[in-house]
Amino acid sequence: MSDGVQTHSAPTRARGSAALADRDVASDAARVGCVIAVVFIHLLMVTLTADPETGELISVMVPTEQPWYWWVTWIMQIMPLFFVVGGVATAGALRRRARGAAPAEYVRERTLRLIQPAAVLWLVFALGAMIALAAGVGDELVTFALSGMGMPLWFLAAYLIAQALAPTFLELHERMGWVWCWFLLSCVVAVDLLRIATDQQWWGLLNMLFVWPLIQQFGFFRADGWFAARSTVALLGIAAGCYGLLAVCVLSGRYAPDMLTNLNPPTVCLALLGLAQACLLQVFTPALNRLMRWRPAQAVAYVVGTRAMTIYLWHLPVIILVMAAWFFAGGYDPVPGSAQWWLLRIPLAVLCWAVVLAVATALVRVERASVKPWGKLRLTPLAVLVGLICAVVPPLLEIVTLLTPALVLWGAAGSVVCLVIMKWGVVPAPRGVR
Repeated sequence: MSDGVQTHSAPTRARGSAALADRDVASDAARVGCVIAVVFIHLLMVTLTADPETGELISVMVPTEQPWYWWVTWIMQIMPLFFVVGGVATAGALRRRARGAAPAEYVRERTLRLIQPAAVLWLVFALGAMIALAAGVGDELVTFALSGMGMPLWFLAAYLIAQALAPTFLELHERMGWVWCWFLLSCVVAVDLLRIATDQQWWGLLNMLFVWPLIQQFGFFRADGWFAARSTVALLGIAAGCYGLLAVCVLSGRYAPDMLTNLNPPTVCLALLGLAQACLLQVFTPALNRLMRWRPAQAVAYVVGTRAMTIYLWHLPVIILVMAAWFFAGGYDPVPGSAQWWLLRIPLAVLCWAVVLAVATALVRVERASVKPWGKLRLTPLAVLVGLICAVVPPLLEIVTLLTPALVLWGAAGSVVCLVIMKWGVVPAPRGVR
C-alpha cells in the first residue's frame, strides 16, 4: 500500500509525461479507491452506543443487521481488487530491477516498506495495552478494544506473504501462464475441503499461501496486457461466470453468503471475486483513465496514495477513538440503523477523515522512510526469511484469535526484530551475475 499515485505539477508535466504514460493509471486509481472504500466501510461498521436496558457502552455493526448486507458484500468486498492492482505494481517493480538482482533483496525492501509504518502501530498498541492494564482496566476490555482497532492487521500477513512469493511466482507465471494459476486454484480448493472436512479454521490459514498470491497473479496478467486484449463482452462473460460459481459455492451451504466472512481465513470465494474484479477493472479502465485527467481526482489520488499504508493501518483506531470521544462527550446517539443514524454518519465521516488524514500526515515520514541498510553488511536469504517470519506470524495469528495484550507484545517485538534484521544489510546478487 505504500505505492503512491504520482501526479505532476505544471513545470514538471512535460518532463514527467513519459513516465506517467508508462504507468497503469487506472490501477493507481483503483488502489486509491480501495483505500477510500475500506475507510468508509469501517465508518459504517463502527457504532458505539448506549445499551437501551443498562445504559452501558456497546458496539453495534449496523450494516450486518440489514437484509441487504450479504449481497452488498459481493460488490463492496474490494480487497481482492487491491491484490490485483498490487500485482500490476509488483510485476513492474520486479521487471525494472537490475538483471540478476537477488530476489531476497526485493523481499527485504518490500518488507521494510510495510513493516516500518506497521512497527509504530504495534508499539503504540503494546504501550497502550500495558498502560491500561497497569491502570486496572480489565483484561477482557483491553482485548475487546485491541481486537477492534487491530482488525485490519491481517493484511500485513497477507501482503507480506504475497510479496515474498512474488519473485518466484512471477517467474512461474512467465513460464507457465494460466497453468500456474490453475495449480494455485487447485491448492485453494484442497485447503477449503480440508477445512470443511475437519471443521477447523486453523487449516484455512494455509490459503494465505495460495489465495492472495493467486489473485496477485491476475495482476501479472493485467501487466502483460492479457485483459486488455479481451473484448468487453468476453470480460463481462468471465466476470458473470465467476459470480455464477460464487453463487454455487454459497448455495452449497459450505460458504457464508457474505464475503467478509470469507475473508479470514480466505476461501475460493475471494479468488473468484478477484478474477471477476480484474475483468471489471479492465472494463472500467477507459473511464478511470479519463477520471485521472481531472485535477481534483489527481489531488485525492496524491494525498491518499502517498499515505495509503498509514491510512490503512491507523484509520480504524482513529475511527473507534473518535466514536468513543463522541459518545462520552454526550454527542447525539440515535437508534442504530434509523434514518437519523444514517444522517449522522455524514458529519462523523467528515470528522473521522479529518483526523485520519492528520495522523497520516504526521506519520508520513515513517511510510516514506528509506529502505537502505544501516551499514554495508551482507544478509543471507535465510536471514531475510527469519525477519519475514517475525513480521508475519503475529498478524497471521490475529486472524483466528483475539488480539490479546500478549499478542500485541509479540507483534511489537516481532516487528522490531524484523526491522533490525532487514536494516542490517543487503542481499548481494549471486556471484558471476551483474
